[in-house]
Amino acid sequence: MSSLGRRGIHFFHKLNAANVPTDLLEKGQNRVIDASLTLIRERAKLKGELVRALGGAVATASLLGVPLGHNSSFLQGPAFAPPRIREAIWCGSTNSATEEGKELKDPRVLTDVGDVPVQEIRDCAVDDDRLMNVISDSVKLVMEEAPLRPLVLGGDHSISYPVVRAVSEKLGGPVDILHLDAHPDIYHSFEGNKYSHASSFARIMEGGYARRLLQVGIRSITTEGREQGKRFGVEQFEMRTFSRDREFLENLKLGEGVKGVYISIDVDSLDPAFAPGVSHIEPGGLSFRDVLNILHNLQGNVVAADVVEFNPQRDTVDGMTAMVAAKLVRELTAKISKL
Repeated sequence: MSSLGRRGIHFFHKLNAANVPTDLLEKGQNRVIDASLTLIRERAKLKGELVRALGGAVATASLLGVPLGHNSSFLQGPAFAPPRIREAIWCGSTNSATEEGKELKDPRVLTDVGDVPVQEIRDCAVDDDRLMNVISDSVKLVMEEAPLRPLVLGGDHSISYPVVRAVSEKLGGPVDILHLDAHPDIYHSFEGNKYSHASSFARIMEGGYARRLLQVGIRSITTEGREQGKRFGVEQFEMRTFSRDREFLENLKLGEGVKGVYISIDVDSLDPAFAPGVSHIEPGGLSFRDVLNILHNLQGNVVAADVVEFNPQRDTVDGMTAMVAAKLVRELTAKISKL
């Protein structure tokens, strides 16, 4: 978090401690939240109207940035990721086609509704319960503008909870989740924080928002992580057995009997040789082509997705990890969009 952001939050905390009337503080918070949601609503309406006017789109991936980093247990750099990912998508280093030939410049394939103004909301001393609601409400606003489907740019992995919650509630039932990560992120409460990026999937499973949760790329897991996995019936695929599991994982069929498939990709699922720009470097991960093979061969109706935990402050080699994150977004766009 920037020093300016910290000063803003501390200032409001001091005001609250100095007996500023609660109703006055809440009024200010409500105005900022209302303005934030209005921003997303109007952008989503504009993009939805454009896509519908062009015609022919059954589903369109719509970027929504959630620049949140304060629920990280180590570094907060993922808050700076959304603009860097967008820059890499459109930098001109490569063309704008996905591997299967969909054209990102076609707004029926990909559109963008901007970022949830997380820092501005936190500067008003809004707590995480309300912030998570704002994120969920923002996702729902995107989904209201058919055929837009949210493709969320994190941010740390704590954002997956409010996003999946919104998708499940909006669609009226649970989804199947494909989760690629070095870690299971299923602690009951990590370091006393129920919204920790290491606890997001515990909240998702507790809420009943997922029927199946498949976790792929796991190579840093504690006893609690395994016990929580068993408690919730999670299908955990560790890297130590990936060669054995490869055929199954590269031929997944998900989403039958539920509202669709949600894909969550933590960039640290990749081996750091492919993506060094992450907060938690964990050797022994998936290759980039392993990830693409899993995505390309997946059979299922992908209703939403996220790419999280890219940390620009740790990126190297002229933004290599930014390009990796951008490529993941490109291929997820191809998976979500339907013309």
